[in-house]
Amino acid sequence: MADMAGVADTGAKAGADADGEAGPKTDAKSGGKSGGKTGAKSDARAGAATPRERYRAQVRAEIKEHAWKQIAEAGASALSLNAIAKQMGVSGPALYRYFAGRDELITELIRDAYRSLADAVHAAAVTGADPAGLAHVLRDWALADPHRYFLIYGTPVPGYHAPEEITGISSEIMADLLTACAALEPDAPATPFAAHLADHRDWAGDHPAPPAALHRALTFWTRLHGVLSLELAGHFTGMAFDPALLFEAEIDSLRAPRG
Repeated sequence: MADMAGVADTGAKAGADADGEAGPKTDAKSGGKSGGKTGAKSDARAGAATPRERYRAQVRAEIKEHAWKQIAEAGASALSLNAIAKQMGVSGPALYRYFAGRDELITELIRDAYRSLADAVHAAAVTGADPAGLAHVLRDWALADPHRYFLIYGTPVPGYHAPEEITGISSEIMADLLTACAALEPDAPATPFAAHLADHRDWAGDHPAPPAALHRALTFWTRLHGVLSLELAGHFTGMAFDPALLFEAEIDSLRAPRG
């Protein structure tokens, strides 16, 4: 596959077969779930795209749709651009004109997923949602598409390392949670771990949240992701209880006053 990377996109016609192959479908969906799986708009400048750019965005969107289907069927580690090319009726080199390799495609999918979650969380945060409200946004987003959730919060893809820009998007989510936690307990008593976080807060960026808020935010994040991961992976199946009620009980416990 590596010898196909970097093939130049020399096609001149937009909306036609820009690859000179059997050609990808030109009726590919340009939309998708709220997770931005297809994200065609992110690939072309809104209102200023040329026909060629619009066609390129459309093909990239279709490639991502096929990638999500592969992930749903076999996991992200099995993602194959050659397999996607075959499904679209084009050659491997043709597909590499749109994504230089597997890692670039995975990065695009992760970026779409993180952007979707960050936007959903921030939309709730600006309306004054507390940590419980943000927790419900997280669960609703995860349940809407478990494969998207596991791509960013599940087992890392072997051999793949996300670029720094992806970390920046994920930090937006934590920043909103930190703000909500800081408002929840401005004068909370310090815990031993909070004292530790006072000198180990690089993960919080330049957010001014006090140590107690850092502790509560981390506790929210780790415990709720633990419940969600178990639920989405099916580990509660057959246990005869409602995972939604367990999630709610965790939220109630987490937002209880400390001390």
